[in-house]
Amino acid sequence: MSKLVTRNLSMTFGGLVALDGVDLDVPEGEIRGVIGPNGAGKTTLLNAITGVNQPTDGEVLLDGEVISGLKASRIAARGLARTFQTSQLFAGMTVLENVMTGLHARMGTSPLAAAFGLPSVWREEEDATEKAMSALDFVGMQQFADRDGGELSFGQQRVVEIARALVREPRVLLLDEPAVGLSMTRVSELDALLRRIREERGVTIVMIEHVIRLVMGVCDRITVLSSGRKIAEGTADEVTQNPEVIEAYLGRELDA
Repeated sequence: MSKLVTRNLSMTFGGLVALDGVDLDVPEGEIRGVIGPNGAGKTTLLNAITGVNQPTDGEVLLDGEVISGLKASRIAARGLARTFQTSQLFAGMTVLENVMTGLHARMGTSPLAAAFGLPSVWREEEDATEKAMSALDFVGMQQFADRDGGELSFGQQRVVEIARALVREPRVLLLDEPAVGLSMTRVSELDALLRRIREERGVTIVMIEHVIRLVMGVCDRITVLSSGRKIAEGTADEVTQNPEVIEAYLGRELDA
């Protein structure tokens, strides 16, 4: 069963074609990698899927329902969560508080109830704290719960951002270069974490990544973009043997 589908997804900015009719079909429970050289349209693809930018043409479907055209907040409420290329943690807030911000849209406390400190406010706060700590424990970062988010290394911040996305209990998790700043040991740990997210939480994952070792090791299938177009799709073995992929991306990486 298809979990996430894009049909003829296109995006133009003035005269620049950032996405050119990209079709994706990601089955439920799959870990899909999206790779390509800089400027290939990878982040633009995630932005179009999540409503950060509205596509110029085409549509996005989640569990068979069209979600393109909705605001980003409504798409997130349907079960899509994502991380970004650059760290989005708030300095001056603890790691726990940062993860709790992922639940902000779900917290239904009225301003009046909050102002008067009603019991419902405390219960909701306790529930959010419990869920955030559970997410931190799941990703192995619970020991940093009271640390200022701005004090963490960049790699640690990336893992905390995954916890913040998971606290929303998404159906689909979109990751934009989660391995940036990670050592090879940490990359292996991220590989294991992604498998656990899929196996233990039943989450479908779409991941943009430049760390080829991670992509080839953990992804069930890989989609390759170049200049906004999909030029190949398949298993790791299939895409690494594709001449157009080698020329556009993998050849330069493997030579390096």
